[in-house]
Amino acid sequence: MSSASPQPTTPAAAGRAGGLTDLLLGPVLLPLRHGLLVRQMTRRAVEGRYRNSGLGLLWSLATPAALILVYTFVFHSIFKMRWQAAAGDDPAEFGIVLFAGLIMFWLFADTATRAPDLVVERATYVKRVVFPLEILPFVNLGSALFHWAVSFLVLLGAMLVVGLPLPPTILYVPLLLAPLCLVLLGISWLLAGIGVFVRDLGHVVGLLTTLMMFLAPIFYPLASVPEEFRGAIQLNPLTFIVEQARAILIFGHQPDFMGLARYAAAGWLVAVLGLFTFRRLRSGFADVL
Repeated sequence: MSSASPQPTTPAAAGRAGGLTDLLLGPVLLPLRHGLLVRQMTRRAVEGRYRNSGLGLLWSLATPAALILVYTFVFHSIFKMRWQAAAGDDPAEFGIVLFAGLIMFWLFADTATRAPDLVVERATYVKRVVFPLEILPFVNLGSALFHWAVSFLVLLGAMLVVGLPLPPTILYVPLLLAPLCLVLLGISWLLAGIGVFVRDLGHVVGLLTTLMMFLAPIFYPLASVPEEFRGAIQLNPLTFIVEQARAILIFGHQPDFMGLARYAAAGWLVAVLGLFTFRRLRSGFADVL
């Protein structure tokens, strides 16, 4: 009995298969292919943010410290907010619990608000065929992660100062950051591509991030939200991350592994869709810029 011979693969089919694989694995392959360039551009982005400023990188320490003092005074002393899981009524402990949620929001906001201008601010790169514009969101995210790391160290130092123990669950922080980074990459690709054509997008994103801050349990515990509104608050992509951050950083609870797995799957989908949209829009960048 004769067996059917394998059908030859056409160049077009091979190209589609390669393109699909490259798209699905883009969030991993791009930083591997262009790692040196991403690191160099990230370093320049961090240094450029504080160029010609008197305090330089010290601003990345001073800014979160000042904000947390103000937020603690307003929400603890004036609005009388309390965390049920926090021991006692110490404003310092309240501030630390608040800070744990804020640093996750700052990472999200820092990345999202800068995304619409990623390509516009680097218009000279668009006509360079060899330059991989797809790495710009990695540079943006890397810069935001640097400042997140500084704020994270401030948080750990504050915990030690007020006498709060550092729980071993802090080691789960990378497991918390990974799915959030996937979401941020997808959002960055999407906003960077659309931002070339819609120049007001940055204002819209700034407004939306502010709304997301107040519609996430950052300044208040989720348990204090009325039951009829709690479902809407949980739809905010920041809600799960903020709750998990406090659980593992402050209260020493194990993370919700199943929840993180679902968040990572959704994050990968957002990243792939964002990269796909960016690549589809890229052909029109040169005409606009």
